[in-house]
Amino acid sequence: MLNSFVRRCLAAAFLLAVAVGASAAPPAEALRRAAPEVNPKALKAALSALACAESAGMAPARHLALIDYSLPSTRRRLWVFDLEKRKLLFRELVAHGRNSGDNLANRFSNDQDSLTSSLGPFRTLEAYDGRNGYSLRMAGLEPGVNDRAYERALVIHGAQYVNARLAGKQGRLGRSWGCPAVRPAVAQKLIDALKDGQFVFAWYPDPAWAGAQGYAQCPLTSGEPPAEPAASLAVNEPPLAP
Repeated sequence: MLNSFVRRCLAAAFLLAVAVGASAAPPAEALRRAAPEVNPKALKAALSALACAESAGMAPARHLALIDYSLPSTRRRLWVFDLEKRKLLFRELVAHGRNSGDNLANRFSNDQDSLTSSLGPFRTLEAYDGRNGYSLRMAGLEPGVNDRAYERALVIHGAQYVNARLAGKQGRLGRSWGCPAVRPAVAQKLIDALKDGQFVFAWYPDPAWAGAQGYAQCPLTSGEPPAEPAASLAVNEPPLAP
């Protein structure tokens, strides 16, 4: 019995040491341990953007969502991290805009009616029930890159076309009008983890974009929402056929 008790104590001490070690590790290292398949360049750029946004006045975020648009839509290219506990909360499929590409996204825009995804850092705002069900508004933080996201109604929402079986048949997920749409089964839990002042970063290795490698200087804003909400937000993105 004593040996069994000692073994349990040693096991508990080991688990505690691992947890303490993980929390003491630098954020990028700890998050890479939690998600070994994440692209280190994308994660580094996301953390750089987060630090930049917070220095611009954004309240500290508890959760970080990273979208790696260099991966095909058939891969789970959306990671959601708990920054305080330094653990992975979600890894999911995510759609890109209809005019951003087929299985691979390679075109991005900040323009209204472009039907493309936008790159860069976003601050999340409130969740709401709209035309696509439970959805999450976002404010783009990078002038000229994604700062029209709010008026474009680029929101996180669930969509039936985000479906692995469908993607296997047609070679890609269905596409949105620019929103990072996710599976309906996970949409509410994921949105609840990301609503009200969390951080989303959409990455792509475009050498012409400052965010591809992180931000040597800090060009971002704090992401305060417009003074008056856009009345068209709930209907700006009707559901699309795949």
